[in-house]
Amino acid sequence: MTTSPHQRGERAQLDPFHAISGDVPPRDQRDLMAHPFFSLSKSRRVAPIHYKAGDVELQVYAVAEHGMATIWDADVLIWAASQILAAQDRGLPTSRFFRFTPYQLLNAIGRSTGPRSYFLIKSALTRLQSTVIRTNIRHGEHWRRQQFSWINEWEELATRGGRVEGMEFVLPEWLYQGIIDRRLVLAIDPGYFRLTGGIERWFYRIARKHAGRQADGWRFELRHLHAKSGSLARHSDFALDVRAIARRQPLPGYVLAMERRSDGAELVHIRPVENLCVTSPDICTSGAADICTSGANLSVHQARESQLSLWSDERNRSRKDSKEESKSYYLEARSGDNSSLLGPSRWEKAR
Repeated sequence: MTTSPHQRGERAQLDPFHAISGDVPPRDQRDLMAHPFFSLSKSRRVAPIHYKAGDVELQVYAVAEHGMATIWDADVLIWAASQILAAQDRGLPTSRFFRFTPYQLLNAIGRSTGPRSYFLIKSALTRLQSTVIRTNIRHGEHWRRQQFSWINEWEELATRGGRVEGMEFVLPEWLYQGIIDRRLVLAIDPGYFRLTGGIERWFYRIARKHAGRQADGWRFELRHLHAKSGSLARHSDFALDVRAIARRQPLPGYVLAMERRSDGAELVHIRPVENLCVTSPDICTSGAADICTSGANLSVHQARESQLSLWSDERNRSRKDSKEESKSYYLEARSGDNSSLLGPSRWEKAR
């Protein structure tokens, strides 16, 4: 694939950010939690999302070959946000240009670290790159529409024998700016990665964004939630799924209750579990057990032709100023490490 002069210039200005090893508290970007940016289905979605609420507009488009990025693919973006903020907490410089091992990513988002999971991650990266978003979110009083993909480009480095040594990707400026502005980021429960259903995962993000830690939680009209989800399911089927979730109560840190308004409209009442927050005002966890695989059944697609230079010896240069240290603390560290064919590479060992 031909690289434009603009792309070459962009990369020349970016120092690679080496992913942090070890436990990193998961955090999510508010805009991604509040709006329908992702497909909630494991099957390939090509139908676009068109959403408008007040002054907010967004459209999401997919290509037929790969389909739209899914809510499971969004785990990659959650991991990236978590890494950036953890680096800021430690006074380290950050960048949109990520360098990491598959082991680091898969282990952090609760996936198994075997060869199949690696191929699923490649599939996810391909969908994230090929999905196109147009939105006017975060443009204030000067209305503008911006277009981007979740990942500008990505590449892998492998040995002659096929062992993957490392990967790289570049985040779009729109997402990066929404991460480094801490007002636009929320800590999430590690148990989120254990949720296997697309609507469950979407519902947790809605609960965390809107109900938060408010004692009385938040109420949504069911029809409004259906529109807000971007789901292709009929309203009646969507309602059945929501009622089933309310019966099972799978969301870490939140409980759901179905209510009926006087005019007959069906409501969903989302409330935080009592004592959800123990010490920190920012990090909340429900005490979920160790993270396990989400079981997402993603299809495998061929990656696009290389664009990044993984073979560069350029090192990550220090920047003038580091971000203010975060006051958020991780309450519950995960225990245990998975051994894997995709274990720490020479990049990770050298750091």
